[in-house]
Amino acid sequence: MLGIISDVHGNYPALKAVLEKLDAAGCKEIISLGDVCGYYCMVNECIETLRERNVKNIIGNHDFYIIHNGKCERSYSVNVCLDYQRKILTEKNLEWVKESVSYIKKDDMWMVHGGWNDYVDEYISDFSFLDEKNADTNLFISGHTHVQKQVVGKNATYFNPGSVGQPRDHIPTAAYAIIDDEKNIFLNRTEYDIDEIDFAMRKAGFAERFTSCLYHGMKIGEDGR
Repeated sequence: MLGIISDVHGNYPALKAVLEKLDAAGCKEIISLGDVCGYYCMVNECIETLRERNVKNIIGNHDFYIIHNGKCERSYSVNVCLDYQRKILTEKNLEWVKESVSYIKKDDMWMVHGGWNDYVDEYISDFSFLDEKNADTNLFISGHTHVQKQVVGKNATYFNPGSVGQPRDHIPTAAYAIIDDEKNIFLNRTEYDIDEIDFAMRKAGFAERFTSCLYHGMKIGEDGR
């Protein structure tokens, strides 16, 4: 049993809830599709937990910003959160982020954060590549959109496990996926304590709008705050 998580974004209560479900399902290995960093203030707790479990992380765009001291051109809110995380990240946890890989190929699976033209920052909307013949890949997996999705093509299947830490499909539960030993795909959701991360963010000095979206399964600002 293989657990697939993505876009944790420093939301430790959500990560805890998902890991409990993966443990209960008997997952012996967990892979993160990236963006452990960004948005929420409990990034050290998230990384320490993933480090202890020897979880391999694929670099996401927020992870890239942290490593390279970069900025996001799309969002002021993202940059506020990144500036905060740069101040609090421990050296050991930063080193773990720097060890993130560009992609993972495992058996007949190919995993990235964004897409296969741009591993880090591509938002996939065209799935016609699933109809092409792929010599060694039957299952394409990516995150980045924060929307849980599965698409079956003529020659391959794609899925996005959704976001652990900031779902954007108007469902506030944390999203994740499991692949069993027969390569069956299970897209799952679980409730978590949103109040806990809301309290932590307020204590860290963040405005309500950074967490109010979590109660509605939306991106920051989408709920009108």
